[in-house]
Amino acid sequence: MSRNWIESIVGAGVLAVAVWFITFSYQAASGGVAADGYTLVAKFTGVDGVTVGSDIRISGINVGKVESLKLDPVTYLAEVRMTFAPKTQIPTDSTVAVKSESLLGGRYLSVQPGADDLMLAEGEEIQFTQPAMIIEDLVGQLIFSNDDKK
Repeated sequence: MSRNWIESIVGAGVLAVAVWFITFSYQAASGGVAADGYTLVAKFTGVDGVTVGSDIRISGINVGKVESLKLDPVTYLAEVRMTFAPKTQIPTDSTVAVKSESLLGGRYLSVQPGADDLMLAEGEEIQFTQPAMIIEDLVGQLIFSNDDKK
């Protein structure tokens, strides 16, 4: 009888650890950015590798997530909707760029804050953007630029 009691306690402990792990994983995946943040928009000529849920970082610190991606049917630019943490203020002259986590890793958006005293409000657009640098394109340019010198 005491053996069943010990197995029940061990089982309850394993179940508690599993619940804790799932909770911790969910919080880590959300990056700590509150869902009640504010939304900004940016338009890019290319967002290769950026997906819904990609991080938005300032100085390497996660401050938001990509909410949606869509193609503007008039300008053919990629329109990115981003949700920022409520306490993160973005100056109006800031720049957002598509960056690589590593040579093989995913992409994220990096915000370089400007020096303006005015801050962007809900729904406004970040005007200055930089598209993703594609390694294959750079290698191709290097190869073909060397052919021209011969």
